[in-house]
Formats: sequence, C-alpha cells, structure tokens
Amino acid sequence: MSWIYLAIAIVAEVIGTAALKASDGFTKVQPSIVVLIGYTTAFYLLSLALRTIPVGITYAIWSGFGIILISVASWLFFDQRLDTPAIAGMLFIITGVMIINLFSKSV
Repeated sequence: MSWIYLAIAIVAEVIGTAALKASDGFTKVQPSIVVLIGYTTAFYLLSLALRTIPVGITYAIWSGFGIILISVASWLFFDQRLDTPAIAGMLFIITGVMIINLFSKSV
C-alpha cells in the first residue's frame, strides 16, 4: 500500500502546485481551496508511505516524478514551454529514479 500512497501523494502535490499557480497569489478562492486540499492530502499520504519506504528513496521518487508531472501540467494548462536542456534534465531525473528502483539495495 505504501507505493500506492506515494503515487497518490505525488498526484495530489502536483494538483496542489498547479492550483497554486492558478490561485494568483491566493487571490482566487476556488484554486486556493484546491491548494489546501491538495497539499494536505499529499503530505498525509506521504507520511503513510514513509512508514515502510526509506525517506531518501521516497523523496527521490516524490521530487523526480513531481518535477516531471508539474512540467507536463504547466505545458498543458499554462502554456509553458520547455527547452531542450530542460527536457534533457528531466530525462536524467527519470534515469536516476529508475536506477534507484532497479539497482539500489536501499529500496
């Protein structure tokens, strides 16, 4: 269940972060509410995942997938474009997360 908690936590954090952008500095009520719900859900589920997954591994996966997902969400919803170095960097992040999960004895 910990991996499911982590996956949902990542999605909730990305939703919260996208809503943070949409809240326009907390001046818009509905996105601001989504921010609070998203982050509360994300951190609660993260705390459950941390019961069995080591914190370093959890944070590597959380941050890696979070960066990639929020970049995709920003492209889809806020028309933000990524240049080649940004895409290359994200590919390195994906590679790093895969190396950790496939080869590390820490997982």
